[in-house]
Amino acid sequence: MYEINASKVKPAFSSLLASAQLLTISEGDVGQRIDNFLLKKCKGVPKSHVYQILRSGQVRVNKGRIDQLYRLKLNDIVRIPPLRMAEKNSGTEFNRAPKAEFTILFEDASLLIIDKPSGVAVHGGSGISYGVIEQLRASRPDEKFLELVHRLDRETSGVLLLAKKRSALTNLHEQMRDGLTDKRYLTLIRGDWTNKRQHIKLPLHKFTAADGERRVKVQADGMASHTIFTFLRKYGEFTLLEAELKTGRTHQIRVHLSASGFAIAGDDKYGDFALNRLLLKSEGRRAVLKRMFLHAHQITFKHPVTSKEMTVKSALPEDCEHFLMSLLTLG
Repeated sequence: MYEINASKVKPAFSSLLASAQLLTISEGDVGQRIDNFLLKKCKGVPKSHVYQILRSGQVRVNKGRIDQLYRLKLNDIVRIPPLRMAEKNSGTEFNRAPKAEFTILFEDASLLIIDKPSGVAVHGGSGISYGVIEQLRASRPDEKFLELVHRLDRETSGVLLLAKKRSALTNLHEQMRDGLTDKRYLTLIRGDWTNKRQHIKLPLHKFTAADGERRVKVQADGMASHTIFTFLRKYGEFTLLEAELKTGRTHQIRVHLSASGFAIAGDDKYGDFALNRLLLKSEGRRAVLKRMFLHAHQITFKHPVTSKEMTVKSALPEDCEHFLMSLLTLG
């Protein structure tokens, strides 16, 4: 095992493709998420429209409805409905993804592993024009293949894996489905965490709130979800935990903690909103915290080509570290 520490515009749309398309999935597209497949096939169609036809059930696979998380299988027949295309001279403008590079934790011919900052989405969609993947593709035009292996919430920082080959993407997805990867996060909660190591198993249900935001809640018929939390250190009224994901559900750590009576500092969806407002202002020696304190600090997996076990780490960001140090001065 080895260890690593680590101005053009896009117009609106109005013209319509006249007929639906039926596409048969070949080996080169097997394992790809349906949303990523559509974004590649539907050049010139705004991302918001692609996600809208997915959410509304207009995209069919083998004559059945699917969601945007569906992964394509060999010989699947995908029906794409008539699509509205971009008009070059429309008055509504959307920025193309600007070129950007991020701190690289590891890179070779198959993998690119970066240190994602908080506040940056991993991909465009749902009101976001672009994210990490679009910015990296813009800055690496000669890269023939570049896909996200997994996702992090926009507010979460840390280790993010991308594949530079289809075979690497498929291999890593298989490892994740088989539970062979180990993802660890650092998070700060307010409250007295009493157990050194605690398993939380609560089923999670994903839904869309009235404001259009994607949300998750504990629900009996939800998907089985399992997180292991390990106590690391007390910081006055706060506690630093390490969270180990045994399943990879949307907002899993945040909802498991919230449902257990603990708020992640700075969590604006499931946290303590009064606390978050207080943390936006310094008080005495306590520093300001302007983000959610959740950081993907470590991942372990087998390299998709060499099969060697790799552990890639990301140090706690300076703003989180500074906030912790300020809490120590209060003691």
